[in-house]
Amino acid sequence: MKPIINTITQDWIDKNNPCPEALDWYKDYLDKEPIMILKRLIKAEKYDWANWFIVRVMEYRDYVAYGVYAAESVIDIFKKKYPDDKRLRKAIEATKRCIENPSEENKEAAGEAAWAAARAAAGAAARAAAGAAAWAAWEAARAAAGAAAGAAMLIKILNHGMGLLKQES
Repeated sequence: MKPIINTITQDWIDKNNPCPEALDWYKDYLDKEPIMILKRLIKAEKYDWANWFIVRVMEYRDYVAYGVYAAESVIDIFKKKYPDDKRLRKAIEATKRCIENPSEENKEAAGEAAWAAARAAAGAAARAAAGAAAWAAWEAARAAAGAAAGAAMLIKILNHGMGLLKQES
């Protein structure tokens, strides 16, 4: 499988419309490879930008797998806070079905389950759900063990995502 993009271009920036704060940052990385950009974002502790970026440079199966990995990374935290709530597990299972069979029915079921779980944890589109899963994982780790644990969790998830991108190359 090939990555969606090999380098960041102005066309990519225009199409994906990063937030105004990130816009200038991405322009400094035109013609650079996604892996290098992700490493720089992590080093700069711009985890939210890295999470936003990674799901926009992955192929469908990989960004869905990235979301599943993120959700599975925090399911124990979720279960401690919501022991009787099965929504996150249902979201993970529905999303796994999308990896194997990306039918509209499976995508809709996965999206509904993911947003229900995210609403419960925090008190569409598959890319948004994948990014939201990673972000929810960070928030869950932060709430359970503090900011440093949240950052460590998101770095772990982002590194997993970079591994998926490397496999695409």
